[in-house]
Amino acid sequence: MSAGINTYKIDLREIYFTLFEQFGFGQVAGQAPYDAWGSDEARAVLSETYRFAREVLGPLNSVGDREGCRVENGSVLTPTGFKDAWKKLYEQGFKTVSVSPEHGGQGAPMMLQVTVEELLSGSNSAFNMYPGLAFGAAEVIAECGTKEQQHQFVERMLNGTWGGTMCLTEPHAGSDVGAAKSTARRNGDGTYSIKGTKIFISGGDHDMADNVIHLVLARIDGAAPGTKGLSLFIVPKLRINADGSAGKANDVSVGSIEHKMGINGSATCVLNFGESDGCLGELVGTVEHVGMSQMFKMMNGARIAVGIQGVSLAAAAYYNALDYAKDRKQGSHFTKWKDPTAPRAAIIEHPDVRRMLLDMKAHVEGIRALIIKLAHHLDKARQLTGKDDEAATYHKGQVELLTPLVKSYGSDQAYRICSQAIQVYGGAGYIQDYPVEQYTRDSKIFSIYEGTNHIQAMDLVGRKLGQAGGMFFQQFMGDVGSFVEAHRENPVYGDAVKALASAQEALMSSAMMLFGWSQDGGKFPLIPLSANRFLNMMSEVAVGWLLLDAALIADKASAALSADHPDRAFYDGKKFSALFYARNVLPGVEQAARLIALEDTSPVDISDAAFGGV
Repeated sequence: MSAGINTYKIDLREIYFTLFEQFGFGQVAGQAPYDAWGSDEARAVLSETYRFAREVLGPLNSVGDREGCRVENGSVLTPTGFKDAWKKLYEQGFKTVSVSPEHGGQGAPMMLQVTVEELLSGSNSAFNMYPGLAFGAAEVIAECGTKEQQHQFVERMLNGTWGGTMCLTEPHAGSDVGAAKSTARRNGDGTYSIKGTKIFISGGDHDMADNVIHLVLARIDGAAPGTKGLSLFIVPKLRINADGSAGKANDVSVGSIEHKMGINGSATCVLNFGESDGCLGELVGTVEHVGMSQMFKMMNGARIAVGIQGVSLAAAAYYNALDYAKDRKQGSHFTKWKDPTAPRAAIIEHPDVRRMLLDMKAHVEGIRALIIKLAHHLDKARQLTGKDDEAATYHKGQVELLTPLVKSYGSDQAYRICSQAIQVYGGAGYIQDYPVEQYTRDSKIFSIYEGTNHIQAMDLVGRKLGQAGGMFFQQFMGDVGSFVEAHRENPVYGDAVKALASAQEALMSSAMMLFGWSQDGGKFPLIPLSANRFLNMMSEVAVGWLLLDAALIADKASAALSADHPDRAFYDGKKFSALFYARNVLPGVEQAARLIALEDTSPVDISDAAFGGV
């Protein structure tokens, strides 16, 4: 794969189907607060984003991977071309599609923004992390900051003048955020002196923006231990002058950047705050000791963004593998495998390659549908709040419930699918001449950052299932159940729908087991032992449901087309994605439920010594 050559490809027809036909973008757009938007506008944005992704970001993907970032004179320099791409990205408004016009955005539904993000991230995940983090930090200030802070920071962070980060992790405290040792001392003038070291800070420094605004968790002197004593501070890399411009250095230094397995174009920094006792910050908002709740607003958005990263690379890997399989000839057709004179067949003709490709296709389509469904809930909640608060609560609850699924299942499957793409290529996929090896390396981090997938699983089983007295989970199960009852006798999909029903029943039985264990202190270890498996089960039920829903929509649309219409093949693909998933994935939910019911505690029963070692 030569540097500077775009390898990113995606099927916009697939995105259009999910956005417009399955989730009814046109029924959400055109109504307040999305009055200015319609399907035509959305198509134009996606078409232009795809052009930008292929012409600007795609060619820089391998450049960023090969060059990486470097530190010179205490500052991070990004790979060749990144700075120019940053400027073009913001000039064309791709990062502010769904931002409120109040903050200089275009006010589109979130359903459109997540599809835009898929194209940007799929073409260059490492680059897109920089503006993504700035976007998330700006959202926190917009929601939690004072009017003055909103005016000072938000629009500049959203239009690319300034970057942004979130700073949680410390050398001694990874996921255990409550063990943070960074401190904040009141100065008497409303500012705080910040001191501490943060590690693994994505986009912690770069040369693309005039300033970088850090959101830093720190403990004010005398505050309580643990997460309850943490406060959130706005800490600019450069202090802000009275006229709003960037001023002198604020004693924030780059200790080093990490040399990683992937996303090499993204600077993952060690940041030192206040080494010379000259780092000043201001509290986000006016209330101390609420830093974690404020930071979670950014983290929840970041977790959804990780799911988007996952499907973006999985899709890119799939379409590259598909094109390679159509072009690469090796071996004879399986019906003539004993004939040494038979012509060589394209490897897409081999049954196992077709199995791998359909597996990849089904998962990519299902995970994308799950993400757009979550965004649909966000949009409906925004539209209905203050008009129909009961319906708005339902949509907000589904966002809460689906977020850990999107993050975890999207990221786990991304790594698996990218790895499977290498398998489709064979030995060629393992070398840098083709993009799938980079996709695989880049995608591994997704299951780790923004809260490891086990943290997501514990969030699901320990908090989300019980929210509102379990109502949100019951509503999710009710939505699946209503679909099952409406379609279980369908002549084409009846058996697949019944497989979904069996998986749903297995999921409910496991949920009841988890509830029982939570009431029995002696069985509490079974909850963390089973949480990941349960999250995966629930994700598969959700994806299986959405794939079948898509197939039924496609069948209806296909029936209205002429026999030679090119969309018939596209709609036929929806059918086989759904059937493959129902036949090959959903039965695993029942098996997973049986494994949970075994109540195996061997991982906690085994002694440390029995694990062995040298």
